[in-house]
Amino acid sequence: MVVVGGIIGAGIFINPYIVAQRLDSPGWVLSAWVVGGLVAMAGALTFAELGVVHPKAGGHYAYLREAFHPLLGFLYGWALLFMIETGAIAAVSITFAEYTLRLLGREGVNALPLAVAAIVVVGGINALGVKPGSRVLNILVVLKVLALALLIGFGMLMPVSPGEALLGAAGAADRSLDVALEASSSGGGLRLAVFAMGAALVPVMFSFGGWQNVNYVAEEIKNPKRNLPRSLILGTAVVVLIYVLVNWVYLRTLGHGGLAGTLTPAADAARVTMGPMGDRFLALTISVSTFGFLNLTMLAPTRVYYAMARDGVFFSGVSRLHPRFRSPTRAIFLQTGLALVLVFWKDYAQLVDYVVFADWIFFGLAGASLFVFRKRIPLATRPEGTFKTPGYPVIPALFTAVAIYIVVSSIVTDPGGSVLGILLLASGIPAFLFWTSRYGSPSADG
Repeated sequence: MVVVGGIIGAGIFINPYIVAQRLDSPGWVLSAWVVGGLVAMAGALTFAELGVVHPKAGGHYAYLREAFHPLLGFLYGWALLFMIETGAIAAVSITFAEYTLRLLGREGVNALPLAVAAIVVVGGINALGVKPGSRVLNILVVLKVLALALLIGFGMLMPVSPGEALLGAAGAADRSLDVALEASSSGGGLRLAVFAMGAALVPVMFSFGGWQNVNYVAEEIKNPKRNLPRSLILGTAVVVLIYVLVNWVYLRTLGHGGLAGTLTPAADAARVTMGPMGDRFLALTISVSTFGFLNLTMLAPTRVYYAMARDGVFFSGVSRLHPRFRSPTRAIFLQTGLALVLVFWKDYAQLVDYVVFADWIFFGLAGASLFVFRKRIPLATRPEGTFKTPGYPVIPALFTAVAIYIVVSSIVTDPGGSVLGILLLASGIPAFLFWTSRYGSPSADG
């Protein structure tokens, strides 16, 4: 449930139009989502073994710290705090606010106050501890999966006239064509050929992001050797199926040009398949879904900041747990504050750009860490029945290679945003040196 709730957030309701703009046929669009699903599955299989071998709070942070060097673990936590999770929280809060206002019939009203309120409320929920946050998440997951299932069902069963489906989207489709032609002429044929799929995978993988979040709370999962791999694999498989079917419905109801030209493909498809109430229904779905996603993104990464402080490479107060709720309340409040700064500072597109760039640098490094741990902790020395990644070394190698491809594609297609991301990461090096000089360098083995 945590995995499904972590993946299905705002992306599936918004990002498909970007994929359609970057790929020139419905077949390629669906292929991108299938490829993204396979990458997510490979990542889930890789992270399942990492989570079993190292069931420590911190996820990526613990793997990079122990496999390579404490600096890499610290830089991941630094990126998580200043770029990845806080940026995602800010972006999703904006989406939540926009669609909630649409549901209430208040389009055009400034969404910022509602976005700020959502961040504050979700931060408060998670400050109460893991159990209240998990209960809220479970309810929201059931609601949004049910809503997506209804959209898929109506899209598959109802006859759709292509001409009728594209009403209201024709002008947007023309704009989509202009965007595509501009990208082709400015980017050059070679770049378009080599990096088109990589550029399309950026919004796809943003939509699939979240399957790894259960690893952050591995210490709190009962019987992690059995339940952690099961949660990752089954949860990811369910979402892959849903995403591919939803995109098929988008393409069937809107067509490729219509999908490429709309910022709200889910609402447009619902209008076609479910009639006049479709718009309002999907506005409710997106509002519920994004609130659930906010809950998980606030819940999971605070464990990383807690682990960093525990290791002496962050503010010591962050490692203190609330005496009653046993949650890292100071870490939660710190992340909430930074997300509020970002929601005032940047727009949605800017947030997504540098979130994906930074995130997949560390996905690639985490995938590579499995090779280190296989050598350091051979299978023969592990308890019988311990989960191991099937298809090793091919599966983690492919996952790592795709991560590199996505990062390189981001650099080629958005050099300005990538430079900003690199500078933000580099700013973590003097911070690491400060804390290690003050508290001593943490050992790689904890």
